[in-house]
Amino acid sequence: MLNYAVAKVPLIGPSMKKTKSAANPLLNFFGLPQFGKVRAEHVKPALDYILKENRAQLEELCTEHNNYTWETFVQPIEDIQERLSRMWSPVSHLNAVKNNESLRKVYNEGLPRISEYFTELGQDERTYRVYKQIATGSGFDQLHQAQKKIIENGLRDFRLSGAELGDKEKQRFKEIQQQLARLSSRFQENVLDATQAWELVLTDDNDVAGLPATARSLAQQAAADNDKIGYQFTLDAPSYIAFMTYADNRDLRSQMYEAFVTRASDQGPHAGRWDNTEIITETLKLRLEAAKLLGFANHAQYSLQTKMVSSVDQVLHFLRDLAARAKPAATQEFQDLREFANEHYGVERLEPWDVAYFSEKLREHRFDFSQEDLRAYFPVDRVIVGVFAVIERLYGLTVKRVSEIDAWHPDVRFYDIYDAEGELRGRFYMDLYARANKRGGAWMDSCISRKRVGSKVQTPVAFITCNSAPPIGDRPALFSHEEVITLFHEFGHGLHHMLTRVDYIGVAGINGVAWDAVELPSQFMENWCWDREALSLISGHHETGEKLPEELYAKLAGAKNFQAAIHMVRQLELALFDIRLHSSYDPNGQQSVQALLGEVRREVAVVIPPDYNRFQNSFAHIFAGGYAAGYYGYKWAEVLSADAFSKFEQNGIFDRKTGLEFLHNVLEQGGSREPMELFVAFRGREPEIDALLRHNGLAR
Repeated sequence: MLNYAVAKVPLIGPSMKKTKSAANPLLNFFGLPQFGKVRAEHVKPALDYILKENRAQLEELCTEHNNYTWETFVQPIEDIQERLSRMWSPVSHLNAVKNNESLRKVYNEGLPRISEYFTELGQDERTYRVYKQIATGSGFDQLHQAQKKIIENGLRDFRLSGAELGDKEKQRFKEIQQQLARLSSRFQENVLDATQAWELVLTDDNDVAGLPATARSLAQQAAADNDKIGYQFTLDAPSYIAFMTYADNRDLRSQMYEAFVTRASDQGPHAGRWDNTEIITETLKLRLEAAKLLGFANHAQYSLQTKMVSSVDQVLHFLRDLAARAKPAATQEFQDLREFANEHYGVERLEPWDVAYFSEKLREHRFDFSQEDLRAYFPVDRVIVGVFAVIERLYGLTVKRVSEIDAWHPDVRFYDIYDAEGELRGRFYMDLYARANKRGGAWMDSCISRKRVGSKVQTPVAFITCNSAPPIGDRPALFSHEEVITLFHEFGHGLHHMLTRVDYIGVAGINGVAWDAVELPSQFMENWCWDREALSLISGHHETGEKLPEELYAKLAGAKNFQAAIHMVRQLELALFDIRLHSSYDPNGQQSVQALLGEVRREVAVVIPPDYNRFQNSFAHIFAGGYAAGYYGYKWAEVLSADAFSKFEQNGIFDRKTGLEFLHNVLEQGGSREPMELFVAFRGREPEIDALLRHNGLAR
């Protein structure tokens, strides 16, 4: 997943006065962020200074002369936007990975101010007029393709920011954007607080029966770290997934399931304490109002203006077509699971908190292996080296670790990426482990974006963040295969950001890429986690160094599509819920969000949860993560990625020629061209759905 924040523009910009830089680390733009020096008290003064400087410089640009060109107007605006993002990026990142009350307070105070600033800029009639003047001027055709795309995107974004509205409507639109920024932050904080507030401490070994040694050791370490006796389980992903998958105690699984699916809601063990229900309703009302101010029928229509897909009907048709193909198979898979649980364990009624547990039992029964059998072969250092070996074979890249960098936690690593000619192409932070006060999930975010500064190129820098199980004692972190896939996914996003050859920030790397195409490079990278040759690079037993044995690989490959249809209809459920919520649902009407989700589940789901389930209250992707009316993009981009990978299946999994074609036609191009144009340049035709269906065992 990509991280999304209000200040989602690239980074760095004109250097600040040395006195300001010396006094405030957030205003020192020479090199990497100074995470070790940043304090909450630095945020407001830095933001005050940047906003004042940017507004003053914009005023000068609009009144200084009449000879408006890229060099005299657009590039300076790009630079001042970058300056704000460079200042805000470490603040936003620290709020996600090292959250505390003082930082949270200044972060939340800053969000609406940044939203106000960007809305002001987007509604500035003078700036809009100049962009139109440049776009229709005689010099436009002589601009670089990336420059043209930035101006075209800018004209679109002016309209989407309300530049053509009347004064009263502009003011209301600005107010809405500020309110939405606050609500998004509160939603995410409520999920974080609710997740961290719950724990399950067990002292009886019988209560942890079934759990593998790695999960028990992790729980013992967690308990010891918090001065508790026994085993401590939490709702963080490594702990929760392990317990739900392996714990024999059905009552405890039910207890943990209820705590997880009722986070930040009016239900469950902390009912009402961090309830996101009203935030969801208010968010939907404001999004609808903003869309209507701009002349759209709903938020989905507004959102699709910046995506590949052109209409809500197209999204619905795509999702329902996939559902029609997947649901019969998913229904059969779930029936097989129920029959297995009944026949082998005497379970007459399969509950949602049983699904992961008995699915793992069924996998072991059918394929004679457990996911846990794989962990020993995926120690963290071997996996990381393997990721780097894969991209070396595909693109000729070399990755080198950099020591003694200023990071926010001792576990953070930092690396440089060089191409075959020895050119430094990118740099990245890697923060892999779950811990207290760190947001859940996995994401990639931009720290610094590529641009040309005189004769030099500014090296892009990325944040790659996961929440995998940490090391236990002297033993290294051992990844599950799913955690390996997650790392490859986020690293794919990182490559898209870092390997760009575009020198103009607005469309360099991930910037300016249609949101439903941005998952192509990330999902594309996942494919190498299943290939025999690639797994030989990624795996190595943490004690012996032995590669993943052929027998175990055969079992893993044989189980690749195990319950693939169930997983697909789950994703389709979320995507349909999202697009309907933002198109046909009326937040001012009588139907509740919960009722709409129930409708969607009856249409596509095969696992129906209990009435207390409030999944939507922690659905941060669409309420705090930038995927509103865009969650379908995961499946849309999966069609692209599966079809792109099929070219490697034809030419060779590590065929360098094909790898360089993907590098040059997709990864290096950023948002400088339309994603369909880039895909066709690589594949030689528009995408087809066949590869996706084949990869999921659903081909007819």
